[in-house]
Amino acid sequence: MIDKNQSLFDRARQVIPGGVNSPVRAFKAVGGTPKFVTRAKGAYFWDANHQKFIDYIGSWGPMILGHGDPRVLEAVQKAALEGFSFGAPTEREIELAEMLIALTPSMEMVRLVSSGTEAAMSAIRLARGATGRQKLIKFEGCYHGHADALLVKAGSGLATFGNPTSAGVPPEVVKDTLVLEYNNLEQLKEAFELHGKEIACIMIEPIAGNMNFVRASVPFMSLCRELCTKHQTLLVFDEVMSGCRVALGSAQSVYQKSIPGFEPDMTVMGKVIGGGMPLAAFGGKKTIMEQLAPMGPVYQAGTLSGNPVATACGIATLKAISEPGFFESLHASTKSLTEGLMKVAKSNGVALSADCEGGMFGFFLLPQLPKNYTEVMKSNGEQFNRYFHGMLSRGVYFAPALYEAGFVSAAHSSTDIQETLDTADKVFKSL
Repeated sequence: MIDKNQSLFDRARQVIPGGVNSPVRAFKAVGGTPKFVTRAKGAYFWDANHQKFIDYIGSWGPMILGHGDPRVLEAVQKAALEGFSFGAPTEREIELAEMLIALTPSMEMVRLVSSGTEAAMSAIRLARGATGRQKLIKFEGCYHGHADALLVKAGSGLATFGNPTSAGVPPEVVKDTLVLEYNNLEQLKEAFELHGKEIACIMIEPIAGNMNFVRASVPFMSLCRELCTKHQTLLVFDEVMSGCRVALGSAQSVYQKSIPGFEPDMTVMGKVIGGGMPLAAFGGKKTIMEQLAPMGPVYQAGTLSGNPVATACGIATLKAISEPGFFESLHASTKSLTEGLMKVAKSNGVALSADCEGGMFGFFLLPQLPKNYTEVMKSNGEQFNRYFHGMLSRGVYFAPALYEAGFVSAAHSSTDIQETLDTADKVFKSL
């Protein structure tokens, strides 16, 4: 039998660098040939060989309702018939912005864009423009898109200036980026002691999804807010992944349960709010957002921003996930998966820890949950690769890298979860 995935991959590598249009799709971390998807429905997709998979990526988060939800399809089809793009305002842009503000009270105004990278990059520019400062803090293991100033990792020592992690990023572009260890209170204090008057913003994933699933501790998040307020620095939440995914009010609403009055100054969102279409947003207080052109001096623009088909998809998705009981049910499904994985791993003598919130989860081949990127990287990569391919060969698709979070959708049934756990039991036995 001809492996059509391999044939397509060989063909793709002739015309696309590495054969893929986003690096993680190439399976470089785990080895093997990527699956080329031909169609998807509900909790499943089918590859070029017509093999069916239970999908725990969901387009890296957006497909919270599952693939091809009828309500979303109807909205998108109607919008497409009205026109793909106009380069002029539409009412749906206003409606989506109003919905986002209602769900996320820390945002008083919103600007729609087309990608998470674009939103994060624009939020940084706005933070610098609004404060008149240059430096920013990010945390090792947190990914905020591929804008040059954010493609940095921590160097040696405390509060060090970042170094590029990609060729083509000039040192002068990242000289004002301070990279600290996630959940390290002492480093954070020292950074503000050294540079407090120069720091425009902290940008942070409150629940990191790009070093698998790692939560910012409540004391750490509380300190971020305290220091930003004290030094008139903006606290920017990157909720591209966690926004409307871990809770209807996003990750910030989860922290509000433990920190009275807590809220970030700005929020970056994407994925779920577009329902699978290219759409993202950034927003914050009016005094900050009014610094954007055409009102203020900070320039930002986009030809396809607020695209009429994408906004229709986003609105339909947000309406569906706002229904009573949606997130309670979603979290219960996700928790049954993570608790089940820990149970079957333990029964087979495999060290595994897991965590989840809403429809987002992560697991580590470690006895305890890690608190930062360094601890995440202690996970057994070779063992994970064998686990990944064992599950994949049996029709269960997890992220092809040990440092990526996973996603459960409303379309995943208890039968899907149990089938996944039964499959994991067989694979763990082989580990």
